[in-house]
Amino acid sequence: MMKKIIAGSIGNCVHVAGIMNFLTLAEKEGYETIFLGAAVPIDELISAVKSEKPEYVGVSYRLTPGPLREVLKELGQKIKNEGLNGIKWIFGGTEPTAEVAEESGLFYKVFNGLEDVDDVIGFLKGRRLSEAEYYARDLVSRIKSKYPYPILRHHLGLPTLEETVASVEKIAESKVLDVISIAPDQNAQEHFFEQDKMDRRLDGAGGVPVRSREDFLALYDAAQRGNFPLLRCYSGTNDLIPFAELLQDTIKNAWCAVPLCWYNVLDRRGPRLVKESIEENQQVMKWHGERGIPVEVNESHHWSLRDAHDTIGVVTAYLAAYNAKKMGVKDYIAQYMFNVPPSISPKMDLAKMLAKIELIESLQDDSFTVYRQARAGLASFPGDLSQAKGQLASSAYLAMAIKPHIYHVVGYCEAHHAATADDIIESCRIVRGVIRNNFLGVADITRDGDIQRRKSELIEEAMITLDAIRELNPTAKDPLADAETIAKAIEIGILDAPHLRGNPYACGKLTTRLVEGALYAYDPEEKRIVTEKERIEKIMRNLNAEVLEKVG
Repeated sequence: MMKKIIAGSIGNCVHVAGIMNFLTLAEKEGYETIFLGAAVPIDELISAVKSEKPEYVGVSYRLTPGPLREVLKELGQKIKNEGLNGIKWIFGGTEPTAEVAEESGLFYKVFNGLEDVDDVIGFLKGRRLSEAEYYARDLVSRIKSKYPYPILRHHLGLPTLEETVASVEKIAESKVLDVISIAPDQNAQEHFFEQDKMDRRLDGAGGVPVRSREDFLALYDAAQRGNFPLLRCYSGTNDLIPFAELLQDTIKNAWCAVPLCWYNVLDRRGPRLVKESIEENQQVMKWHGERGIPVEVNESHHWSLRDAHDTIGVVTAYLAAYNAKKMGVKDYIAQYMFNVPPSISPKMDLAKMLAKIELIESLQDDSFTVYRQARAGLASFPGDLSQAKGQLASSAYLAMAIKPHIYHVVGYCEAHHAATADDIIESCRIVRGVIRNNFLGVADITRDGDIQRRKSELIEEAMITLDAIRELNPTAKDPLADAETIAKAIEIGILDAPHLRGNPYACGKLTTRLVEGALYAYDPEEKRIVTEKERIEKIMRNLNAEVLEKVG
């Protein structure tokens, strides 16, 4: 039988957003809920309690604390007169009004507004939050236990194993983070299984120098406390499947993150050729899909970080998800990196993300579920730490518009120094504050006319680019999942980025320009935006001319 909660604000308090959020969480936990409204008179509240016979009654008051004493005095007297002491009364308000509620002695539980959503869910589940069994030990369950509130993720990789292990312990005890992403140094990513090839001068550069299974196990053991955060780790750039097996056996990798077209000669993070790396990356997706492990294909932002125009960002986001589904991935993590490039306008940034979401989530069916992960772009953080905190909060606020399942917190200090445990805890608390305020009720900015127009424009242009990739190799069984076709698209410039100029494995001829807050393909000679139709037609004309020249 479902437990019942009725709730409303009392006295002359009309603030009910907090109650609505509480009731939404309660419904997710299987409660029957009834909202009584705002400024509910005490007699009306008592009448509803007698009629509904709930297990819990929630009351809220967020105004000046002084008058609350008289309101609660009246409530206490009528509870006594009507014999309603057996019901569990809950109070929610501000810290000052919560103190008055505590003094009254009426309430089974008092929330003062400083709690995290974990605390509220823990109460509704009837469990103490310190109990290990409360915390879901796999990603999808963890998401479902909190959504619509996102779970939080942050990366961690300090120059020594000892520092990193101690930081994992401290972060777990703080209970502010759901997922710790272990960042291994490049030596580990590239040469873990051939350590004689490591350049020892670079130990600890860019991450923690993990060198053995025992190192990974030490990190996992460090997380078995506090709120028992899940662990995950970046993929290797060599020996991809053995590295995936290692991560699954030691840290129970919460999900795999692998690119589609990168970690190779394009970004100089390894010697693999583009076609070869695409095929190997696809096999990594397949390996995890066969084992029911979620997969993130961190592809789109690699192009955007290299100043590819927004359309290519949308196209590659879709390609990444498409390939994951093709390889049998069931639970897909779609990453949406905001602030790339740093000067993109918030409106145009959101439009780009909404275009990606529409295309990616068109792939959803009974065998393929998409979870949204949002984050801020690293390059958007200034070196001034006070301003950086503002950027962290601002980007998180914008990202909440896409209703993410995961929010990847980027430490505010990253432009200044690698995040320590204290930096990570502070950054997570800033984001938690943003999330809490957002759930009090905000305008839906996704409906803005400019945003919707740009979203539609990007989807239309993305379809042109995707069709061009398909037409590159019409004999392929599935060109969008064919490594040779995708590599060819990079070689001739259908997929291109200004930062690839001079790279012998890419075209590198694309020029882009920020215009009115959005990033477009641009003709510097004619000083104008180039539509995707024009850009693709020019590429294909050049390709056909080259073919004719070779034939001739």
